[in-house]
Amino acid sequence: LDTKGVIKCKAAVAWEPNKPLVIEEIEVAPPQANEIRIKMVATGVCHTDLYHLFEGMHEGGFPVVLGHEGAGIVESVGPGVTEYQTGDTVIPLFLSQCKECRFCKNPKSNHCEKGWIADRQGEMSPAESRFTCKGKKLLQFVGTSTFSEYTVVNQMAVAKIDPAAPLDKVCLLGCGICTGFGAAVNVAQVEPGSTCAVFGLGAVGLAAVMGCHFAGAKKIIAVDINPEKFEMAKVFGATDFVNPKDRSKPISEVIAEMTNGGVDFSLECVGSVGVMRSALESCVKGWGVSVIVGWTDLCDFAARPIQLIAGRTWKGALFGGFKSRDGVPQMVQSYMDKKVKLDEFITHNMPLAQVNDAIELMKNGKWYIYILYVYIIEDLQTELYKDKH
Repeated sequence: LDTKGVIKCKAAVAWEPNKPLVIEEIEVAPPQANEIRIKMVATGVCHTDLYHLFEGMHEGGFPVVLGHEGAGIVESVGPGVTEYQTGDTVIPLFLSQCKECRFCKNPKSNHCEKGWIADRQGEMSPAESRFTCKGKKLLQFVGTSTFSEYTVVNQMAVAKIDPAAPLDKVCLLGCGICTGFGAAVNVAQVEPGSTCAVFGLGAVGLAAVMGCHFAGAKKIIAVDINPEKFEMAKVFGATDFVNPKDRSKPISEVIAEMTNGGVDFSLECVGSVGVMRSALESCVKGWGVSVIVGWTDLCDFAARPIQLIAGRTWKGALFGGFKSRDGVPQMVQSYMDKKVKLDEFITHNMPLAQVNDAIELMKNGKWYIYILYVYIIEDLQTELYKDKH
């Protein structure tokens, strides 16, 4: 800390799209009104980080510190913050919950009118940031930026969690696991005894499989072009596996034959508009529900009107329909009570210095989720952490 309360620390900076991240020393200014400065302990890598870096490539969205699946300890709070104090264990959230706007007050929605998503969807970052590096302002990815040893987040976008929770596991609840699990349980509202199909078996898809199983589905068809993923999908409750590359007919026809006309619920967890259509066509007419879970904003999707006229429902949701500050602590509790799995999603542990290796692994499909320890293990024994554990 310098005399003005600025912290110098390490962060992985994306100076421009489609280039490796660079580990830099950055300055993190103290929290302003209603803000919280967090010492990050662990973070995951999510496909949305890669989407921004390699696919979206919005020129206004750089330079930026990526990362949005993290957990840490409150280092300090700004004026007006009453619910959080130094030493609290927290998960920063890409989706805010101000609890005051019309969306927050409506039980049908988990949107919030405040936060970056309201008006800067292309850049995927708020206009303001507390980060600088080499005299330049760095953007804060989706208002969180967990690929930094410290970050500053608005209190509307922070979940206070059980201090006993292992941060290197529950950090995954900041995005992917809640997104997939909630898509099945909250959005599709999968019913006991039903049939389901999940398209794409990355972390979000595996979490969707887990949600279908949790909700009591009797048949869960896992769909992926990588057959190595099936054993993992079984761990989370999948009963059948279909690889579209092994089939001569469209996947929707294969699924219709397996389920007497189509599944009750299908979930698209890839972010591909073609797969979205296949998922819709794989659910049964009359009452089938298909949920779009994968994030993309690059193409239009298409379907025939008759597919919906026949009684199917096509819907989507952000963050699995969870109101963020309410839902994340509940999911942490579910993990602590052994009702949901997290450990099984983790395939690699790496220090922040190896963030580009983690990104390469994920790009090449060799992944479920990697935890990047923002600190090397010895450094986890920081004073703040010791106080809580």
